[in-house]
Amino acid sequence: MSDPENDSQFQDTFDLDGNKKNVTEEIDSNPDSTGNDNAPLAKNYQNWFLEYASYVILDRAVPSLQDGLKPVQRRILYSLRELDDGRYNKVANVVGHSMRYHPHGDASIYSAMVGMGQRNLLIDTQGNWGNTLTGDGAAAARYIEARLSPFAREVIFNPKTTNWQASYDGRNKEPVNLPAKFPLVLAEGCEGIAVGLACKMLPHNFNEIIDAAIAYLEKKDFELYPDFDTGGSADFSNYNDGLRGGKVIVRAEFEIRSKYQLAITQIPYGTTTSSLIDSIVAANTKGKIKVKKIEDNTAENAEILVNLPSGSDAQASIDALYAFTDCQLSISPNACVIDNDKPIFIGVSEILKISTDHVKSLLKLELEIQLAELEEKWHFDSLERIFIEERIYRRIEECETWEAVIAEIHKGLAPFKDTLKREVTDEDVARLTEIRIKRISKYNSFKALDEIKKTEKAIRATKRNLRAIVRYTIDYFQNLKDKFGAGRERKTVIDSFEVIKASDAALPTEKLYVNREDGFIGLSLKKDEFVGECTALNDIICFCADGTFRVSRVADKVFMGKDIIHIAVWNKGDEETIYDLVYRDGARGASFAKRFLVSGVTRDKAYDLTKGTKGSKVHYFRANKDGSTRPVQVRLSPASKARIKEFLFDFGELTVKGRGTNGNSVSKYAVKSIRALRDSEL
Repeated sequence: MSDPENDSQFQDTFDLDGNKKNVTEEIDSNPDSTGNDNAPLAKNYQNWFLEYASYVILDRAVPSLQDGLKPVQRRILYSLRELDDGRYNKVANVVGHSMRYHPHGDASIYSAMVGMGQRNLLIDTQGNWGNTLTGDGAAAARYIEARLSPFAREVIFNPKTTNWQASYDGRNKEPVNLPAKFPLVLAEGCEGIAVGLACKMLPHNFNEIIDAAIAYLEKKDFELYPDFDTGGSADFSNYNDGLRGGKVIVRAEFEIRSKYQLAITQIPYGTTTSSLIDSIVAANTKGKIKVKKIEDNTAENAEILVNLPSGSDAQASIDALYAFTDCQLSISPNACVIDNDKPIFIGVSEILKISTDHVKSLLKLELEIQLAELEEKWHFDSLERIFIEERIYRRIEECETWEAVIAEIHKGLAPFKDTLKREVTDEDVARLTEIRIKRISKYNSFKALDEIKKTEKAIRATKRNLRAIVRYTIDYFQNLKDKFGAGRERKTVIDSFEVIKASDAALPTEKLYVNREDGFIGLSLKKDEFVGECTALNDIICFCADGTFRVSRVADKVFMGKDIIHIAVWNKGDEETIYDLVYRDGARGASFAKRFLVSGVTRDKAYDLTKGTKGSKVHYFRANKDGSTRPVQVRLSPASKARIKEFLFDFGELTVKGRGTNGNSVSKYAVKSIRALRDSEL
C-alpha cells in the first residue's frame, strides 16, 4: 500500500486564507497542532483519514491493472484454487476459506462471489444464483455451490510466476496479483466507490477483446466497445474510450406484437425487469405515457408485454417509453485501475495494450521457466545415462566416506563433461547416488536416448517460441478464442440514436379546457369548454380579440388574455403554420391584413399584433397549418360612405412576414364582417 504522506495526490490542501499548504510539512513542524500537551494522538488523527482513503482505493474498490481483479475477487479465486478437486464446493465453505485472507467479513465475500458467478466467466456455478434480468437474488451461501471454470484454471493460475505476500494477519500467504493471462477487467467490468474516487468499467465482449489483442500484436488498428449480457442496443458514439466524461446510451429492444401490444425482449444494462416495470408504471401515473396493462413473462429471456389503450400509436408509444422510462438510460463510464500502488485513469484501449503486453511477458516467463526445466531434465538424463552405461556406480563400492563417493563419481564423469551443457555440481552427483538398483538393472539405453532426443526437440521448440514470442502470444489468444469463444457472441447491438425530445415524445394524456371570456386555460377547468388532449410538456398559444397573443406551458390554470379567439398546441420553431389576420386600428381606424409566422417568443409574455392603438380589434383570424390560404369576403358597414360595400380580399397575394409587421390596408371604412369563402364559392 502506498504511503499517503509521500504521495503527491494526497498532500495538497488549503488554509483558511485560501493559500495552498502541505499537510506533511505542517505536521512535521508542529507535531501537536492543538497546542495541548495532553493530546498525543493529535498528529495521528491528521493522518488517519488520508490513510483510510488510500486503503479503500488500493485494497477494496478499484481493480489492479495487472490481473484486473479487486482484492476480494483475487482472494475468492485463490481460495477456489486451493479447494479445487474438480467437484463443486459449497459457497459457504469458499466464503469461510476466503476469510483467511480477506479482513472484511463474509457478507462482502458472498456478494462479490455472486457477482462473479452471474457473469459466468471465472466461476462455474450450481444452484440458484439469482437472475440478473429480474433482479432476483441468489440463494443463501449454504445452498449454492461453485468451482473454478475451465477458463479460469487455464488462464489465471501458475505458482511459478506468482508473487506472494503475507495475509492481513500474517498466518498465511496470498498472491500479490494472480498471473492472469487475459484482460479480465475488460471482460468482467467493474464498479466501485472509494473515498473521493469512483471506478466504473463497462464489460466488453470476450471474443472482441481477443480480436483487439491480436490486432494490437499485429500492429493494426482496433476498436473496442462494451457488450452487455442483458442485450439491448447502445450508442457508443460518445464512449470516449471509457474515460471520465464519456457517455453511453443504452436502450431496450421492442417488438410490436400487435396494434396495441408491445414486447420488451431485451432490457438496458443496469436495469432489471422489475425496475423497468416500476419506471413504466410511474410514468403512466404521472400522465407522461398511456399504458393499459403490463405483464412480466421473463424466464430465461426477458419478455415484458406492454398493452396499450385503444387509439394508441405503437411507434409513438415506443418513443415515449424511451423518453420517460428506464427503457433508455445514459451510462457514464470512468475507467480507473491500480498501477504501482496508485490509481490511474486510462482508456480501455490503453488497458488492452498494457494487458496484452503483460500477457506476452507472462508467456515469455513461462517459456523461460520451461526452457530451464527442460535443460535441467536433459542435463540429469544425460548424467544418468553416462552414470549407468559407463558403470560409474561400481566405482563407489569400495568408498568408505561420503566425500570419497562424491570425488569418485566426479572422477568417473570427467571424461564426458565436454558433452554436457553445464558444469556437474555436487548436487548433481548426490542425485545420481539416489538412483535405485532396480532402475539400474532395468535400464534401457535405447529408451533413455529416445527420451533425451524428445527433450532436445522440446528445447528447440521452446527456444523457437521465445524467438517468436509475438507470434506465440497471438497463437495463445487464438487458442483461447477457439476453446472458450463459442456462445460468447456480441449481445448488444451497436447503433446510433437520434435525440428524442421529451416534448415531442410525450403522449397526449392530459385534457385541456378554456374559459374564452375570462381568458383562462388549464387542466383543472373541467366545467368549461373542452379544447382537446395534450401533454404536460406542451406549450399552448392563445390569440385574443384585442390583437394580442401569448404562449404558455400547460398547467392547471393560466391566464392568457380575455376574449380568446384561437387556442392551439404550439411547437417552438413551427414554420408550417401561417396565420391570417385582419384587424382594426384603434376604435375607429382603418383595417389592415397580414400573414405572419410565430417564432422566437418568451413564455407568458403578451405580444401585440396590431399597431398598438387603444381600442384595436380583430375582424378576422385563421391559422393555416399547411400554410395554404383562401380569399375572404369583406362586408363594410352600411352606414359607411364607401361606394362598394362588399368585395373579396385574397390573402394569397400577401407576403408572409414577421408578426411585428403592420400589414396591408384592407379598407379605411368601418368593417361589418369578414368570412372565408367555402369551397363551393371558389
